[in-house]
Amino acid sequence: MEVTVTDISPVKKKVQIQIPHADVSRELDSAYLELKKNAKIKGFRPGKAPRSVLERMFHKDVHADVTSKLIQNTFIEAVKQESLAFIGTPDIDPPELDPEKPFVYDVTMELKPELADIDYEGIELKKTLYKMSEAEVDKQIEMLQKQLAEYQPIKEDRAAAEGDHAVIDYEGLKDGQPFEPTQKTENYTLKIGQNSISEDFDKEIIGMKPGEQKEFTVTFPEDYHNKELAGLDIAFNVTLKEIREEVLPAADDKLAKQLGNFESIEDVKTAIRSNLQEGYDKRSEQEIQEQIFEKLLTEKFELPETLVKFELDGIIEDMEMRFSQSNMTLDQLGLTREKLEEQYRDVAENQVRRHLFLSKIIEQESMDLTEDELNKEMDTLAQTVKQPVDFIKEYYQKNPDKLEGFKHALLEKKVFDLIIEKATVEEVEPEAAAPEETSEPASE
Repeated sequence: MEVTVTDISPVKKKVQIQIPHADVSRELDSAYLELKKNAKIKGFRPGKAPRSVLERMFHKDVHADVTSKLIQNTFIEAVKQESLAFIGTPDIDPPELDPEKPFVYDVTMELKPELADIDYEGIELKKTLYKMSEAEVDKQIEMLQKQLAEYQPIKEDRAAAEGDHAVIDYEGLKDGQPFEPTQKTENYTLKIGQNSISEDFDKEIIGMKPGEQKEFTVTFPEDYHNKELAGLDIAFNVTLKEIREEVLPAADDKLAKQLGNFESIEDVKTAIRSNLQEGYDKRSEQEIQEQIFEKLLTEKFELPETLVKFELDGIIEDMEMRFSQSNMTLDQLGLTREKLEEQYRDVAENQVRRHLFLSKIIEQESMDLTEDELNKEMDTLAQTVKQPVDFIKEYYQKNPDKLEGFKHALLEKKVFDLIIEKATVEEVEPEAAAPEETSEPASE
């Protein structure tokens, strides 16, 4: 077997594998001998059909089987011989097998780029010391109050106004006919002014009194989020059944107990403070990681399309999952995978470049995880997702590819820890402008 490797690019190679004619002949002889034993051919007793007859009747199938076997027997051997650590699925282009010649086939494969050792010691970093404030805690408490608010009927005799919660029955007709996206709906509650259906729809509700019925037409804008309604004129028939107002519960121990696992409002505030500070600490950590990439990942290098495609698929699948949680699809939003791939390609490439950079340092420093480190992280994950640690371990045992991804993510974290440990870190106060709030209300 002869193997010739040609560089197509720094991350793509063409491998030509040539199998001697003697090996081809031997595999063909073996294939026809096996076929002769089992073939049932009219006019010949079992096992007595001459090879010429077999070749005339079955050569296409035999050549296909032998081609497949020759590739199986030689490809992995050639990869090992040339030390080719390919990624993804190689593209194999086998020609027609010629019984009178050596068998030569080409394989195109992608490899990870070879990066030079990275000198990461002694870089200068700034760590911003973000601190949560009591004003943020109060705002989170207000959000929790709104989540547990009651909507009580307004007792006074008045018309609906902006800010009210209106309970309505409605149906929207298109060209005088029932239309599925605006089908008859009863006891629908909307907050007037939030434009949950449309701004014009809300304006028509203002001034109506409970028990009143009203007909009006709404023209939906061309860029309306539901593409089934975009640009359409819909004739609505609406009955206002009730006007309600939002009544917030008091910020007291009773509210705390409604949230679950809290005995007092002070317990809730303590949890909120912890969550807020955890969010700020994570923000500070992410900013340091960005500084590391800015200072060390300064040279661009060619990327394997396999890795970029894998990253893009992950981004889009995550978006599809989030859309589905809101009962939306890509089609409804006027999106396609092709559009999203084009839009997020730069993001995917950036992520791949960063993963390869971190992988290089993992390899460079021969980093690994101890059993204790792995168990500790699984314990932490189990607490985060509120599942028994045995459940987490069993999941990874059944999904070894997921386990490898989990381990690699932990190793990447160790890379950041190592770089920060070797860096000069200056602690600074945040700028006067209040940082963006990224934390969610506490819930347990």
